[in-house]
Amino acid sequence: MPLALLALAISAFGIGTTEFVIMGLLPEVAGDFAVSIPTAGLLISGYALGVVVGAPLLTALVTRRPRKHVLLGLMVLFIAGNLLSALAPTYGLLMAGRVVAALSHGAFFGVGAVVAADLVAPAKRAGAIALMFTGLTVANVLGVPMGTLLGQHLGWRSTFWVVAGLGVVGLAGIAALVPNSPGDPDARLRRELAAFRRPQVWLALAMTALGFGGVFASFTYIAPMMTDVTGFAPSTVTWLLVLFGVGLFAGNLAGGRAADRALMPTLYVVLSALAVILVVFTATAHSKPLAAVTILFFGAAGFATVPPLQTRVMQQAEGAPTLASAANIAAFNLGNAGGAYLGGLAIEGGHGYTSPNWIGAALAVAALAATAVSAGLERRTRRTRRAAAVAPVADHPVPDAPLTGARR
Repeated sequence: MPLALLALAISAFGIGTTEFVIMGLLPEVAGDFAVSIPTAGLLISGYALGVVVGAPLLTALVTRRPRKHVLLGLMVLFIAGNLLSALAPTYGLLMAGRVVAALSHGAFFGVGAVVAADLVAPAKRAGAIALMFTGLTVANVLGVPMGTLLGQHLGWRSTFWVVAGLGVVGLAGIAALVPNSPGDPDARLRRELAAFRRPQVWLALAMTALGFGGVFASFTYIAPMMTDVTGFAPSTVTWLLVLFGVGLFAGNLAGGRAADRALMPTLYVVLSALAVILVVFTATAHSKPLAAVTILFFGAAGFATVPPLQTRVMQQAEGAPTLASAANIAAFNLGNAGGAYLGGLAIEGGHGYTSPNWIGAALAVAALAATAVSAGLERRTRRTRRAAAVAPVADHPVPDAPLTGARR
C-alpha cells in the first residue's frame, strides 16, 4: 500500500479524535463556561451539523481543483478550527471552532476516499479506503481516551492544542506523500450532481444512514447501559470504550478486505451480524463478562460496514464519485444523529437502557432491506442489458433493390 495512505490515516486520526473527544470533556467544558451539561452537549450536535452541511457544500466548490490541494486546504481549515477551540474565551466561540473543524471533516473523508481508491488497483480500493479510515478507528482506541485523560489533568484546552498539532503532522504528510496529480478538467458540478439522479446512489446513501443509525442508536447510550444495567463502575466505562475501539479497528480492516473480494455479500453478512449482535446485547447487557465480549463484537460489526458502504456509493456514482462520496460521509452523520434520537425516545418512553439495542437492530434490518432492493435492481438492470445484447434486430422491411435500366 502507498505511503500516501499513511498521511491520510494520520489526518483521519486527528479528525476522529476531535470529533469524539468532546464527549469525555463535557463536565470540564460546562464548568469552565458555567453552562449545563446538556448545553455543553450541543457542541456534539453542532459538530455533526457542520459535517452534514460542509461535506457536500465544500466538495461541490472544489470539484475541479487538484485533490491534493483540496486535502491541504481542508487540513488548514481543520487546524484553524481546533486553534479557535483551544483559544475560545466564550462558549459561542468554542461552538464556532467546532463547526469550522467539522466543515473540513466530511469533505476530507469524501475526497480522501476517492484519493485513496485512486492510489491502488481497482481490486484493492475497499482495502485502501479501510486503511484511511483506520485513523478514525485508532482515534477511538487511543486518541479519545488519551485526549480525555489529558483534558482532565491539564485542562480541556490542552486537548485541542494537541489535536491542532496532529493536524499539522497530517498536513505535512499529505504535502510530502500524496501525489500531486492534476485536477479533472472534465469535472463539473452539474456532472457530479447528475450522479444523484441514479436510484442506486440514493439506495447506497440510505444503506449508510440506516446501517450507522443502528450502530449509534445503541452506542450513544452505552455508558448508562453499562453502569445502570450491567453494574460496571463509571471508571470502567473508559476501558469498555477502548475495547469497543479495538473492535472498530479489526472490523474496519476485515470489512475492507472482504469488500474487495465480494462487496454485496459482505454488506449482507455485516449488516445481518450487526442486527443479531444488537438483539443479543439486550440479554448479555445483564452480565459483565458477556457484555464486554458483546461490546468487542459490536464494534467489529459496526465498523466492518464502513469500507463496503463507502465503496458502494462511489461505485454507483462512477464517473462523478467525489460529491457522492462526501454525501455518504454526511449520511453517516445523519445516521449518527437519527439513531441517537430514536434510542433516546425509547429510553424516555420508559423502556429502559437496553431498549436502544432493539432500535439499532431494527435500523440494521432496514439497511439490510435497502441492500436487498439495491441488489435486486442491479440484477434486473444486468438482465435487461444482456437481453438487449442478444435480442435479434427488429424486423424491418428490406427495401427493394433499385431497378436497373434493363428492368425498366
